[in-house]
Order: sequence, then structure tokens, then C-alpha cells
Amino acid sequence: MAAALGPLVDELIYTVTKVPVDQKESSRVVNLKRRVGAALRPGAHGLTNQFVVARQLEGLKEKFQVVNRDDLAGALHERLLELEDNRSSWKPEILSLLLQLSDRPASLSTLDTLSKPVEALDEKPLSLSDLKELGGAFDEEDIWEPVDFTADSSDDELASVSSEASHPRAMPRTPSISEDYIIPDEVFVPGEDKELITSIEKVQFWKPENNALVTRDNAAASRAVSELQLAREVIFMLQGLPTSIFWRLDNDIVVDRRYRLEHASSDAILSLLHGFTHIGSQLDIVRVFSRLPQKIPYMQTFNRGLEELLLEYDGFLSQTQCRYLSPGETISLLQLFDDARPRAHHLLLLANLISKLSYNESQPMLCLDSLFDTVCMLEALGDEDTSKVLATLFFSCFKTYTRSIQLWMETGQVDPLDSAFFVQLKQENGDLRTLWHDWYVLDEGFQRQNIPKFLEPAVNKVFTTGKNMVFLQHLNALPEDTEPSEQSASTFNDIKMSEPSLVCLPFSALVDAVFDKLVNANHSISAALLRSELDEQCDLWGSLDALELVYLGKDLGIVGSVDAKIFELMDRGRAWDDKFLLTESTRSAFSALPEIDPTRLVVRSEGSSQRDSQNQARSVRNLESISIDYILPWPVANIVTEDAIQSFRRISTFLMQIRRAKYALVRQRVRDARMQADDTNHTLVHGLHHNLLWFLDILYSHLTYLVISTANQSLRSDLSHAKDVDAMIAAHQSYISSLENQCLLAKNLSPIHDVIIHILDLCVYFADLQAAHAFEISAIQDDSRFIPSTSRQNAADDHEFDTDSEDEDDGIDHEQTMTISFRESPYDLRLRNVKGQFDHLLAFVADGLKGIARAEGIPSWNILAERLEWRKI
Repeated sequence: MAAALGPLVDELIYTVTKVPVDQKESSRVVNLKRRVGAALRPGAHGLTNQFVVARQLEGLKEKFQVVNRDDLAGALHERLLELEDNRSSWKPEILSLLLQLSDRPASLSTLDTLSKPVEALDEKPLSLSDLKELGGAFDEEDIWEPVDFTADSSDDELASVSSEASHPRAMPRTPSISEDYIIPDEVFVPGEDKELITSIEKVQFWKPENNALVTRDNAAASRAVSELQLAREVIFMLQGLPTSIFWRLDNDIVVDRRYRLEHASSDAILSLLHGFTHIGSQLDIVRVFSRLPQKIPYMQTFNRGLEELLLEYDGFLSQTQCRYLSPGETISLLQLFDDARPRAHHLLLLANLISKLSYNESQPMLCLDSLFDTVCMLEALGDEDTSKVLATLFFSCFKTYTRSIQLWMETGQVDPLDSAFFVQLKQENGDLRTLWHDWYVLDEGFQRQNIPKFLEPAVNKVFTTGKNMVFLQHLNALPEDTEPSEQSASTFNDIKMSEPSLVCLPFSALVDAVFDKLVNANHSISAALLRSELDEQCDLWGSLDALELVYLGKDLGIVGSVDAKIFELMDRGRAWDDKFLLTESTRSAFSALPEIDPTRLVVRSEGSSQRDSQNQARSVRNLESISIDYILPWPVANIVTEDAIQSFRRISTFLMQIRRAKYALVRQRVRDARMQADDTNHTLVHGLHHNLLWFLDILYSHLTYLVISTANQSLRSDLSHAKDVDAMIAAHQSYISSLENQCLLAKNLSPIHDVIIHILDLCVYFADLQAAHAFEISAIQDDSRFIPSTSRQNAADDHEFDTDSEDEDDGIDHEQTMTISFRESPYDLRLRNVKGQFDHLLAFVADGLKGIARAEGIPSWNILAERLEWRKI
């Protein structure tokens, strides 16, 4: 087969390429043979799918029927039946080729053509010119254009669509005009009207042949033009059109000095034309900026406003030009300058504004701020006409800008297309307890560039209003029948700068009034509804009562039962901070109160009791390792933040430390009452015991009855008068800050707090000292044999005793007194040391409280200091 194919390939190449006889063996011919042979090699092309061809023919028949060409559908069906007897393997390829070569068979095919016998058809080869005569849809150039498969289809053009579907390419319907085609002049101007043509050519002053003084040797000589021609050139230049007298170089306009007026001096005309060029160059700045693409929505509105102002000014120039062309009209460049400059005053101001924008592209609100400042300046100067024009432009931009604000305040959604909006979504579908604080952020930008300066006072209210709607949305409590969108739109539509009632208002006051009306209409509705939901559905006041009971010790009986369990385990040296045991005992104690849900109570512990030494275990600081959590409902948790809960824990721990010191003293006092032994230090012991208890009672009563009780009453009053959630959060934060400060937990009061903790440890040490001394006396009284004093002292120091039997006899928990030894420091000396330390520390606390009271002017610390200083031994 290759041998038979070779001569045919050679003949094809020679016939198509017209290669001369002497070049039949050239490299070009050899390369063509190789490429054609590779293309014709068996297996290079896949066979045509006969089933696809059959479906295409069936589809073509159906399309003939749809376009009401049943005759063509029947003729095609008959031809296909005749082809059934033909078993040639090339039949699918032939039919596929015919389908691809078909051109609008529904409109161009006729039964007469199809019914002609084959031998009767014209033997003349078909050419492109014949195709043009048939339909005018083919062209030598367009036939090779890329195929367009995206042609539109409609019911009105169903016939053309059906015919084009059978053709793989979308052919043009009309012949294209050749690029070198020249329209004859006879089409536009009659050839016999030579005078009209001559008059038109003579007024073309820019041509050298129309200037008598311009010759080939002196091409740079001046050219005289009429004032009408110069005025029209000025008008064209002001309209941004190309002219012959004015040249645009970079961002400036230059006057061609070769042109002159015969009745005016060159210097005067040049000065006047420079005035026009200044206006034109400023107008060009506005025109160029109005064509720039903008991403910020209000800037798009600004560009549209610039286009309207330019269109209005161009209309004024066109009317002026029409007036100049009227018969008998006086032409004056000076009058044109006097008319054009005032009408372009607002555009010149906008050009200066736009020049600032080009140097500060990173400030998205600069255009709105500058436009606002410009209107205020014009109003102050008394230029009412220009201020009204720019005020109208400002309000159109401001209305577009406030669409994002309206969307935020009405639905709680942030427009993703507005990148310059000052509210940004920080996180979504996070912890509902942090919805108010962490989900959205006020993106002020660098130096508050994302917020217009004239809106800064109302930005926080806008931010709060949107968060109110997000809050209500998650509470399923959105308002049903409110339509703030229409109200907001009418707020701007009702503004007419020409109204006498608005003329009396300063522009800045007018903007503030409009924006306040927009914000207040949404804020009042959402804030009132959210307050109602928090009070009635979210149990805000019940949660505040629960916090007072759990953290602030409002019910001392419930708190005391929890303390007794913890302090008893601490005195016995057992594992007192087991979180499961503490959680169970705390829930059991608070379950008796209806204000508290016990399942929300969780006690956490660091497990310090297992690793602390004996001395560390006796310190009240060890209580800081446990903390109580009361899990609030998520709406209340947005008001009582996690930082506030941490402050509650610190206050609760401080109160528990005071109760721990008093528990140790009271328990030891009960033990001392059972002891019947004479002691020379009896007066000193009772005096210390009295003073220590007095200190603890004064301190605890001051914190609970004066500080905490007064602060709680003030908090409830502030919350009941708060207008929105932000005001409620601010009131609670002020309450927590005041509590921390008056409970001596602020950072600047840490020295006084540390001294008080040291006094509390001193109370526990005094109780342990008494317990150790009581154990020593008990051991001497219960010993049946005579033991020398030295041996008895050694026995007490070495702790050779049976703890269980002693506990059962007198209830003294001497396990925690094993580190106290009277060998090196006797009992009476230790008592005097305790007294000296207490006096010194108490004086430091009193003086410190007085100094802070003088510095900050808080009278409660003076009251506490005066009460602590009163003591007698």
C-alpha cells in the first residue's frame, strides 16, 4: 500500500505547490513528502463513529420538521433508506464529511436541487464566488476564522439555529467590507457643488496653504485666525477634544504660538489663552479621574457625579458654540472666559481635591472627608451656589457609603464587597460567650483612616447597633414588622439643599442630624428589644444573684459548710484539694439555694497539697490553688466577661483566706477552754487571740458589709438604667474594678495585700503554736511516770507519740505542729515574737491605707485604718 501511495503523494505535492522540475529533489519537497506521508499513514486518524453520524442525521430530520420543512425531512429520509443497501466501509466518513460541509440546509436547500439526477447536475467546479452569489455568507478571509460555538438562540430565529447546528462553524450572514475599500466622495457631497467644498477647505486654518504668510521657506511664521475659530478651538479644548492651537503634553496644555488674532496683541491673547489652558488642564484631571475604575462603592458614585457635572459643563459649552454660529452673534474671547470660568468653579475645586487623592491612595475615606471639608469651607465663605452643587454630590456619595452601615445596623451583616467599611468580621460560629467581644472588630485603620472624621462620634453606636442585631439573631428574637431600610433611604431622599428650612442649618449640623436620625432609628429598636430579652428570657438578674452567692459569700451558712470541709482536711494533713471531692461537696451545699443551678458549678485545683512542704501547707496562700467556676448562660457571659470572673475568683479566694485564719483561731480557742493548766503567759495569749480575731472581724466585715454590699446595690442601679449592652458591660467592668480596688487586690495595693496575707499566716501560726504547747502540757499531765524535764522536752521535740490516741482523747490535730520546736526558741519567746510582728504589720497596714486614701480620695480606707488602730491588750 505504501508503494501505491508514494506516487499519489508526489503528484499531489507537485500539483498543489507548482514546484519546478529542477527543484523536485529539493529539501522543501522532501520535507513536504515526509509530512504528507506521516499524515496519511494508516492508524494516524481514528475511524468515524457511525452511530454518532446516524444520530446527527436523525437530529437534522427533526430540525427540518421543527422549522416546517417536512419536504426536506422526507427527502432526506428517502436518501438514507437508499443508502441502507450500500455496505461500503467509507460510508460513515462520507456522510460525516457532508454534514460538516453543509451550510444552512434548512434555508438554502430545495427539493428541485435534490430531485435532479446526478448526471443532470452542472459539471462546473464550485468556487467561492458561486457561494457568495447563493447566500453571501462566505468570504476568502472569513472562511478561515475560528469557529464560534456560542451563538445565541431564540424562538424567533429557530430556523437559522437549526441550520447552523448542522454546521460546525458560525458563518457570517453578510459579506464583510474589505479594509482597503474607499468610500467615494460622491456618496456624501455632490460632485458639482465645488464652491461648497472650496469654502470648507478654506476655513481649515491649520493647513499651511490657507495662510498667506506661511511658505515653504518660512513654515514657522504666525498664522492669522479669526476670533470665531479661536473661540471654537478653546471650546474644543475645554471639552477635552484634540485641537490644533492647544497641545496636551503630559498633564499640561500648551498654546501653539504660531496662531494670532489680527486685531489683538500677541501678549494679550497669549495671557488670555493661558487662563483657558489652566481651566482646561484642571478639567482634564477631573476627566481622567472619572474614567478610572474604582473598587470602593462610594467612589464609584463620586465618579458618576463627576461625569454628570462634566456633562452639564460640556452642554453649556455646546450651547455657547451654537450661539456663536448664529447669524449676527458677537464673538468675544473675554466674554467666553468670563462665562466659562465661573461655571467651572466647582470642577476646579474638585480637581484640587482629586490631586490630593492621587498622593494619598492608602486613605479610603480621604475623598469623603475632603468633600465634606470643601462644602463647609464654601459655606463659611458664603458661596452658596457652589456649596449646594458640591453638597448634592456629597450626599449622593454619603448615601452610597451608608448602605454598608444600614446593612450592618439592620441585619448584623458585613458587606464583603466593601473593603473600606470600618466593621470587619473577626471570627464566625465561635464561642457564643465571646460573641460581643471577639466576633467583630472595629477596624479603624492606621490613624483611623477607615472612619470618616465627621462620623467618629457616632461610630461606636453604629458598632453596637449591629452587634445588637447579631445578638438578637442568635437569640431568635429579631423584630418582625420593622422596615428600617425604607426609613433610612427616605432620610437622604428628603434632603433638598434649596429648602429654606435647611438653609439656616450649617452643613455640618445638617449631616450630623441626618446621620443621627439614621442611627437612632435602628439603635433604639434593637437596644430596647435586647434589654427585654436579657431581663426576661436570659435570667440576667438571677445570674448576678448566683455570682454573689458563689464568689462573694452572700450566704455565710452555705459557704461555711464548704469551708469547714476544706479546713478540716487541711488541719489533718490530708489531701484537701481533690477537685472531685470539692466539686461534689460544693454542689451539695449550694443545691439548697433556688438561685443556683448546681450543675453549673465546677471546682478546679492545681493539686498543690501533694507536693507542698509542711510550712507551705499551713500558709493561707495555698488556697489560691483552688478556684470555683460558675458557668453562666452565654448571653450573660457576654456581659460578665472572663476577666470579670477571674476578678471574682481573686475576691473569693481572699475572703476564704480570711475565713481560714479565723477558723484556726476559733478552733484553737475552743481547745484552750478545755485545758486546765496554769500558764504565766495567759494574759499575753488571750490578748493576742483577741487582737487577731478583732483584726479578722474588722477586715471581713469591712469587705462584705461596706464594700461588696454597697457595690452590688450600685451595680444593680446602673444596669437597670443602661441603654444598651455596651453600657451594661461598662457598668459591670466599673463595678469589678471598684471591687478589686477596695478589696486591696489592685496592683498598686499589692504591698498592703501581701502584709495582710502575712498577718493571716501569723494567725494560723499562732493557732499552731498554741496547739503544740497544749500537746506538750497534755503529754506531761497524762504521763504516769516521772520523766525528767530534759527527756520530756526531747520527747516533745522528737514527736515520739501516738497521734491517733491523742486525737481521740482531746481532739488536738498535732500532725500539723510537728515542725514547731521549743528547743531553740521557747514558747514564751515565740509568743512575744508573734506580738511584735503583729504590731509592726498592723501599723504598716494602717499607715498604708491612710496614704492611699489621701492619694485617691476613697474614704472607706480611712474608715478601715481607724478601726484597725483601736486595740487593747
